[in-house]
Amino acid sequence: MAATELPCFSPETCVGSDPPSLVELEPSGRHACHAAVWPVWQALVAAAAKVGMELAAVSAYRSFATQEAIWNAKWRGERLVLNRAGELVEMSCLNDAERMAAILVWSALPGASRHHWGTEFDVIDRAALPKGYVVQLVPAEYAAGGPFAKLGRWLDENLEVRGFHRPYRRDLGGVAPEPWHLSCTAVAGEASRRLRLAHLQEAIASSAMEGRATVLADLPALYERYVRRVDRPPPLRKRLTK
Repeated sequence: MAATELPCFSPETCVGSDPPSLVELEPSGRHACHAAVWPVWQALVAAAAKVGMELAAVSAYRSFATQEAIWNAKWRGERLVLNRAGELVEMSCLNDAERMAAILVWSALPGASRHHWGTEFDVIDRAALPKGYVVQLVPAEYAAGGPFAKLGRWLDENLEVRGFHRPYRRDLGGVAPEPWHLSCTAVAGEASRRLRLAHLQEAIASSAMEGRATVLADLPALYERYVRRVDRPPPLRKRLTK
């Protein structure tokens, strides 16, 4: 995708309060992506199909309101929270700062989720699902012996040359590694460049987010650790010649 074709992201779109131009991924309408990302996603799906996999998104675009609902449910203990080892966290035993830290291992702050941009996909191989299996989106599913091990290996070899990368490939001390999370490199890069701490601060301050005061008190550090500290794609030349 040429630089001249990249869409412009407003502050409101960056924080999820104003959606970009979206295209539904499937007729069900459950998931959507940025219109500029759609052809890149379709090409990745087609490539996976050639080797017998049915690449599907279990999450794509999310609004601020959707991310806020996820955050609030986890804060209240209404939705499971796991630690870095995949163990259940008992939220009722934690103070506000500890609750915030526990949620941030796997879930972004409302306004800070890359899913707001329509450039991100949490993916599975639908053809590999055992009957009755409930997807958990944990690293073990993509490791050797997991139902999506083949998909994980294929993504390792094909992802970057097809315009995507994994922003949470390694544990950098922020978000835990997410082998299922794919980012459309060119368009997401534009959104990332335009997102500012001030935009996020304004969105959270005017929200109904649980733990808002605790988050705002530490927001500059959270922004650096959980928003900016991500894996970057390799240089374009290396991706094209891989």
